[in-house]
Amino acid sequence: MVKNHLDKNGSFTGSPKPPHPTTSTDPHSRKSSQEELDHSLNHHNEDVKKLSDDIDRFIDELSTCHDKSNPPEVPEIIETFSKIIESKISKHNTCENSSTRLCKMTEEDNFFVEAVSRLSKLTNSLSEFPSGSTTTRSLNRTSMVLQRAMTLMEEDLRALLEDSSSSHVKVYKNSSFNSNRLLVDGEQCSLTLSDSSGEEEHPSFPPDTVTRMNRIASTMIMAGYETECCQVYSITRRNACVEQMKKLEFEKINMEDVQRMQWDSLEGEITRWIRAVKSCSTTLFPGEKRLGDSVFSESPMNSQSLFSNLARAIVIQLLDFAEAVTMTKRSAEKLFKYLDMYEALRDLIPSIKNSSSNECENELNSEIQATIDRLGESAVSIFSDLENSIKNDVARTPVPGGAVHPLTRYVMNYLKYACEYKITLEHIFHQHVKFEESNANANSNSPTKLMPTLEVEAENNSPHCDSETTPFSIQLVTIMDLLDTNLEAKSNLYRDPALRDIFLMNNGRYILQKVKGSAEIHQVMGDTWCRRRSTIVRHYHKNYQRETFGKVLQILTHDGMQVHGKVAKTTVKERFKNFNVIFDEIHRSQSTWVVSDEQLQSELRVSISSLVIPAYRSFFGRFRQYLDNAKQAEKYIKYQPEDIEILIDDFFDGNSTSMARRKT
Repeated sequence: MVKNHLDKNGSFTGSPKPPHPTTSTDPHSRKSSQEELDHSLNHHNEDVKKLSDDIDRFIDELSTCHDKSNPPEVPEIIETFSKIIESKISKHNTCENSSTRLCKMTEEDNFFVEAVSRLSKLTNSLSEFPSGSTTTRSLNRTSMVLQRAMTLMEEDLRALLEDSSSSHVKVYKNSSFNSNRLLVDGEQCSLTLSDSSGEEEHPSFPPDTVTRMNRIASTMIMAGYETECCQVYSITRRNACVEQMKKLEFEKINMEDVQRMQWDSLEGEITRWIRAVKSCSTTLFPGEKRLGDSVFSESPMNSQSLFSNLARAIVIQLLDFAEAVTMTKRSAEKLFKYLDMYEALRDLIPSIKNSSSNECENELNSEIQATIDRLGESAVSIFSDLENSIKNDVARTPVPGGAVHPLTRYVMNYLKYACEYKITLEHIFHQHVKFEESNANANSNSPTKLMPTLEVEAENNSPHCDSETTPFSIQLVTIMDLLDTNLEAKSNLYRDPALRDIFLMNNGRYILQKVKGSAEIHQVMGDTWCRRRSTIVRHYHKNYQRETFGKVLQILTHDGMQVHGKVAKTTVKERFKNFNVIFDEIHRSQSTWVVSDEQLQSELRVSISSLVIPAYRSFFGRFRQYLDNAKQAEKYIKYQPEDIEILIDDFFDGNSTSMARRKT
């Protein structure tokens, strides 16, 4: 047998053929053989380079051999090269754990990966020759070593993924620099993450680890082990994402359980679901996409396929929950959670888009959009239910004191919060109109449109709203009109016309202030609507003054006080007496009335004072002297002008005991 040795130039001309590890029974012999080979490698790295060059030349010779039935002679360096790789594999396999093995592998990573890549090319070239030729034995040998190398790489890829998945990135807000800082296994680095409150965790992959995974994946795919590589990557990343979802406290709930939940419990589950969806949109999916693109940079189709499958597994679970929620009984209180879910899913779609479209991605996008549409239709239905609730809210007893009705507070606060989702609701109602148009056209032989109905409503409501007419703004104006109609009906429950005006004034002012206090709802209703509403409130104010103080001012007029050119004392006495009775009744009743808006309350008191006090002071100053003596004056003059001003300040306090404070 030809013995290999190093020639004078330091090149391999052969090597002693050590016993095959599987044939030796002496452990000392195996250990000695291994140590000799390691010793040779440590002292002759330049010879390894020469050996690699020789392998490359032989691969080129095989690829240029056109007569496949007559392959070239296989040199001994093939066996030597196979043993070197086996030596590396054996050394890595003897490590106690994967973490230690990976640390040791780092020093010789370049050589090992390049050697396995070269072995893969050699095996592919040898396989082109027919079985039974001189290359068969070498093919079997290199195939066996290559398989062992692939098994090692598969285990290492899994270990790298699992080891990196077990460490976490902790995000801390740095107020000085207004940036996110990361602490990864004790080392500081930067990473762009979405803005979020508190601390957020996500699996971390250091750059050197990603590079090593990329080289392993590229080598395995080139060697024909694409399925094994993708499978271990897919399983490991899916498990990591499942764990991440658990940390977000979202786990799968079946539809039956969702539909049986009380709203308080379901609301909590929805909150956790929204947090999970947002995490997928801003952190999880972008991170997984970047990781896949980095690991499989040389095979983008694999990256896209793996990400699509991973995203689909998570998204379907999220969609199942959302679908179950839309099937629960609808109620007004659920609108805002529905809108939060709508927006979360809407923002999810961009995070699953790949650079190039594929069937799986399109299908998943369609499923997400279908769920979004169902959430949108649920929101539209809830608004329809709100209309019906207003129509059906029939009261039999009036609100005490003419105060703001609970229905007014509920509807206006509801609309205020709804308008915080203005952009989303504009889109939802626009899509709803398009859907209704499509159905109308599909069910008619002639092209019937739904929009004329909306256009008629827009024309009818044009004095109400000067903003751009949209389906949502029309919906909002419709609800406002229904509320006005309902309040008009409720005002008829008051027997006192003045109290009826106070009730309408209170509710009208409350509605106006809510619209002015919300930029979103004010933008929808517009300045014209606000001016019109202010005019209506002033109209109620004037009606109140006329109903309440018309008789008072008639009593205090100077007309009719003289008979035959002289002031009639009996008329003076009667006028003062009537004023006392009427004002006492006004004070007694209107001190129990309620005006909770401080500005409106002040405006009312000021307007009453400016109307009544000057008239009373004038009448008092002109006719008091016609009472015969102090005893008569005390009997008929119950109030000094200053008393009237104090008593007016009792009005609209909702206080039934305010009369006790009256001066006597």
